[in-house]
Order: sequence, then C-alpha cells, then structure tokens
Amino acid sequence: MDARFLGISQLAEAPSVAVVVDVMRAYTVAAWAFGQGAEKIVLAGSLDEALALKARHPDWVALKDGAPADGFDMVNSPGLLRSVDLGGRTVVQKTTAGTVGALAVKDASLVLCAGFVVAEATARLLRARECDGVTFVVTGEDGRADEDLACAQYIARRATEAGRTDAAEFLRRAGESRAATELTEGVRQGAHPDDVALCLELDRFPFAMVATPEDSLTVLRPCAVPQPAGEASA
Repeated sequence: MDARFLGISQLAEAPSVAVVVDVMRAYTVAAWAFGQGAEKIVLAGSLDEALALKARHPDWVALKDGAPADGFDMVNSPGLLRSVDLGGRTVVQKTTAGTVGALAVKDASLVLCAGFVVAEATARLLRARECDGVTFVVTGEDGRADEDLACAQYIARRATEAGRTDAAEFLRRAGESRAATELTEGVRQGAHPDDVALCLELDRFPFAMVATPEDSLTVLRPCAVPQPAGEASA
C-alpha cells in the first residue's frame, strides 16, 4: 500500500481513499458517540451550520470544541460523553481540525475517520478493500500534530501487516504530544481529566467510521469489520 501523510492545507485535490485522523479529540469522541448508541454523526462545516442544523432538528445533539456555548448540547470530550445515552440519536459535530479534514476530502471514493480507538478496524477495512494508495490526513497543527501522525503511521503499518505490530512507540509519541500536554495541563477548555487516557485506548471499539454524502450533508456512520479467521490481532 502506498501511503501519503498530508496536512489539510497540503491537499491539492481529493484523493481516491482518505483516512482522516484526529486523535485528540474529534474521532475519539465520534467513536464514543457510536459506542453510546448514536445512529449517525453529521460533520458540520462551521459553528453557524451546526447551530442551524440543531435549530431545524431540536432532537439532534450538537457538539463543539472548547467551552460550553449556547445552542450546543455538549463539548468535544470523550470523558464527558461516555456517560451520555445517545441511543438512536443524530449527533452534529464541529471541531477545529477533525471535521475540517473530513470535509476537505469528502469527494474521495472512500473516507474513513479514525483515532487509536478504532485503529485496527480501520486498518482491517483498508485491507479488505485492497486499497493500493491511501492518503492519511493528519489534521492537527496543519499536519504536524504528532499524535495524529503517530496514529496514521500505525494504521498504515497495520494495513500492510496482518501479523502483530507493536503499538507502544506510537502510543508513547501520542501521549507526549503537544495536544496531550495541553489537555493534561488544562490549556484546552471543555476537557475531562480522563480525555488523554481515553484517546490512547487502543482498539476500544470494533468498528471503522465511514463518511459519505447524504442529502447535501457529510455523514459519519460506524462500519462493522469482521476479523478474518486465523488473522492475528495487533
């Protein structure tokens, strides 16, 4: 598999296959939302769009980065989300980097959104689809966020190696990243003390997350990826 690792600003055109990585915290939160029963996640292009969607659909749950704000139900924190029952609900998500990255490649034939919590399922889906070329969108810090790059590199490694891959070094890099430090030290608002640990919980969920166009919106849904018989896990 030919893997490229690009920041959002480096995307000259929509790739054929894209894996959009935001470990801390957009796609860890998305995975937790599905784990808590959400049916789908609408990726909003702006705060105004998220609020407009919420206004048209009062039963939808709107999430954003940073501190709580009027019109939004929750903030983008896995630690705060994990106790919320989202059974059958639609979530609207707008974040600083993760949702921006997914919308930048929305015209790709396959768009996956990922963090460490869905790493193996994401790699397994890439293997199942026999993807020859994959663009990994490293969303944080204009492509320089080491937690996102480490996760992208780990998924790329797993997508080409069906056997064991040691995740320890990749997780260490993520845990020592700028984002992890800022979350731990309280620099970023709307955080829970457990957020970093939850973002580094490898393969917490058994599904990949696929973004597709639906009625002019970009919608994220979980995708079950069964493990082939006899295949070793990471």
